[in-house]
Amino acid sequence: MQGRGGLWDTVRTVAVAGLLALGARSVVAQPFHIPSGSMEPTLEVGDFLFASKFPYGYSRYSFPLDALPIAGRVLGHAPERGDILVFRLPRDPAQTYVKRLVGLPGDVVQMRGGVLYVNGQPAVLERVEDFVETAADGRRRTIPQFVEHLPGGPAHRVLHVAGRDGLDDTPPLRVPDGHYFMLGDNRSNSLDSRVAATAGGVGFVPAENLVGRADLRHFSVDPSALDEPTRWPAALRLDRIGLIR
Repeated sequence: MQGRGGLWDTVRTVAVAGLLALGARSVVAQPFHIPSGSMEPTLEVGDFLFASKFPYGYSRYSFPLDALPIAGRVLGHAPERGDILVFRLPRDPAQTYVKRLVGLPGDVVQMRGGVLYVNGQPAVLERVEDFVETAADGRRRTIPQFVEHLPGGPAHRVLHVAGRDGLDDTPPLRVPDGHYFMLGDNRSNSLDSRVAATAGGVGFVPAENLVGRADLRHFSVDPSALDEPTRWPAALRLDRIGLIR
């Protein structure tokens, strides 16, 4: 039977462990899961990731319950074009989004015929094999896939079905100081900075709203395989675990 001293030691150990976990979540990294296909093929539904917080420093949104009453960002560096960012939605900070940064402060961003232009330079698209997507009901479909070479940034894969969402063409949009322009890699199925916040979209994202950089996928499971116990072993996608590009 555990005495008072033993009980107090247990409580203290649990409390210290909880504080350490809370501190790590606040300062080092925070876990997230992917509930939608807006970042396919880079991030798929059922992916679990860690967002590193220290690369960009900290704001009030870096801490649980927005607990630290600070303005702006401290102790960090600006993100780079092509980074995958976790951020709080400007029109509703209770929601957390993950998108790719394509427009830096002062950039002019535009979509023309489904092609991204940054400061008048097109992002070169290289057609590659189709992406195969499995819906929740198990049905499979193919989506055109490209390697996109960002002007002044890295290359990554994107999906695009011409004319699907009405966002293949936009006016030139100048990114304000202290803000960023975000796009989903699934260009035909992403609510992002192409739609203004006042129209129900993401709009320009203030630097203060950045939570962290999506760096590591630590677990992945195919949700379409979870309804049938016989398919559970195949639901684990171990090949997706690793660094996020």
